[in-house]
Amino acid sequence: MKALLVYPEFHKSFWSFEKTIHLIGRKTFIPPLGLITVAAILPQDWELRLVDCNVRDVNDADWDWAEIVIFSGMIVHRANLLGLIKEAKSRGKKVAVGGPYATSLPHECQEVGADYMVLDEGEITIPLFVEAIAKGEESGVFRSGGVKPDVTTTPIPRYDLLDLKAYAMMSVQFSRGCPFQCEFCDIIVLYGRKPRTKTPQQLIAELEYLYDLGWRETVFMVDDNFIGNKRNVKLLLKELQPWMAKKGYPFSFNTEASVDLAQDQELMDLMVACNFGSVFLGIETPDEESLKVTKKFQNTRDTLSDSVDRIIASGIRVMAGFIIGFDGEKKGSGDRIVRFVEKTNIPLALFSMLQALPDTALWHRLEKEERLLGQSADINQTTLMNFVPTRPVEEIAEEYIQGFWDLYDPIAFLDRTYRCYRILGEANYPKKEFKVKKPFDWRALKALCIIMFQQGLVYKTRVKFWGYLFSMIRHNPGGVISYLTVCAYMEHFLDYRSEVREQIEKQLREYQTLQNKLETTISTNNEDIKAIAS
Repeated sequence: MKALLVYPEFHKSFWSFEKTIHLIGRKTFIPPLGLITVAAILPQDWELRLVDCNVRDVNDADWDWAEIVIFSGMIVHRANLLGLIKEAKSRGKKVAVGGPYATSLPHECQEVGADYMVLDEGEITIPLFVEAIAKGEESGVFRSGGVKPDVTTTPIPRYDLLDLKAYAMMSVQFSRGCPFQCEFCDIIVLYGRKPRTKTPQQLIAELEYLYDLGWRETVFMVDDNFIGNKRNVKLLLKELQPWMAKKGYPFSFNTEASVDLAQDQELMDLMVACNFGSVFLGIETPDEESLKVTKKFQNTRDTLSDSVDRIIASGIRVMAGFIIGFDGEKKGSGDRIVRFVEKTNIPLALFSMLQALPDTALWHRLEKEERLLGQSADINQTTLMNFVPTRPVEEIAEEYIQGFWDLYDPIAFLDRTYRCYRILGEANYPKKEFKVKKPFDWRALKALCIIMFQQGLVYKTRVKFWGYLFSMIRHNPGGVISYLTVCAYMEHFLDYRSEVREQIEKQLREYQTLQNKLETTISTNNEDIKAIAS
């Protein structure tokens, strides 16, 4: 069987980082880990070809070669994925679809012609799909029936199918699931509340494979909550550290975790010893009442700002997600988020308006309250909310636009980044006896030159940029390259903050026009009723 595996294109978003990635000569941010894991679960006597549309387009030769086309994607891929399914069907191809989007909204993929819906987690449903193909079945829907697979049986992803040089970082996964119950989150819907982990040996074997393929840069642990099972993650880190030391620390790691990481100094020290450089935290809001409303109780057990301070002081840079639009939220939430980000020196802050994702607790509550606007969702930063909030949507949108604009003001961003890296420079890092010598990269040198020219001569940061850089060289020389790398993200956000403002203001005008028409219609109808009654 000749199977073409296709991953849809990301539209411009907070995480796309187009300008920054192109600076270093790469095509996209991270590879489609789910799809290369699918490739490892499929029969290995099948002929497999992978096309990541963020790297290149599917060409005629790919379509002609394929006997079946397998798609996977997230909700953010919706438009591109549905278009690709239609294209495959127009070429007479059999189509199979899986992944988070198809699992959440299967009918949308079926409506455009998907033949096989391979839903839920692939370790269970892919063998069912393969069996149906072997029997000659022309279509089917394959579900796990609520069973969650044992991920210790998951094979090593097929990294060999990737063009490694096209990516800014590689990705691995240690665990699935999260023990918390945040109302808006779809992770617990897709993967459950009991975190399931791979074995340390299993994860290290994946890293060994990446090492053998020649990868020597950042690896993103894509777990939605890396520390969901603290016992197992500590066992992993205790085995990973000697492997990293033996190999000369060939990788740096990023991951996502809950804020309670700050309460476990041993865990933070282990992460630093294994070369974890940053962690993404779901802070959401500094407003405690909003956290309680959305059932994010883990963020109310300790002072959020103190938690961020402890993590940075331990040697791990913090990235964080923030949301505006919770029920009962008081006016000024956007400004409070901006002030929190400034106070805690978080360089990269993902700021979004709340969206109700399919099948989440929030979705079902809003559906019951008849507040949902449509039966789909989008998690892009350039779309209005998909439900009726408890305060005026105009007020929320205006605070969001201003907040995003203020967060990514070039000077504010540079100031936060510098303050963060000065704190990181004071951390107590373990001594590394041996570090592998990485090959010289002319593209990285070119990128650094462009950053220094743009931010040191062209932008309004030009005065502060050089003072901060020389201070970094003096006080935190080991962090200079990482510091400049984070500075490079400004190349993306300068454009993206303008797009956020333009798109949200446009949708707001459309929303207001619709509201005015509705009010006019209601008023006219009321006048007609009065006239008839009289």
